[in-house]
Amino acid sequence: MNQRQSSGQAAEALARSHLEQHGLRLLASNWRCPRGELDLVMLDGDTVVFVEVRYRRHAAWGGALESVDARKRAKLITAAQHFLLKESRWARYPCRFDVVAINSMDGDSPPRLTWLQNAFDT
Repeated sequence: MNQRQSSGQAAEALARSHLEQHGLRLLASNWRCPRGELDLVMLDGDTVVFVEVRYRRHAAWGGALESVDARKRAKLITAAQHFLLKESRWARYPCRFDVVAINSMDGDSPPRLTWLQNAFDT
């Protein structure tokens, strides 16, 4: 495993822990289909939450939140549709897309985590 994959896994674990502390329950992690991947699928009350975790060590190419562009949103929506087809027991529940952005996990300072709920509605 390379450092980038390791950092990504650490970011996803941090995001998952943060969301679980706020009452969300994990349904799936790293769920894959031919059209993409969902980092975390969680349940918030009766709402299925598709969570994209974005990590940036440096802001040179923009921050983590800004990295979820229209193309990425479209891929996530398609993957979520596939999830709901395959996992039909969740298809009748309301859904939303959240982004957890994590900047700087270099160990010198605590990571900055931003949880943006309903990220695609803004």
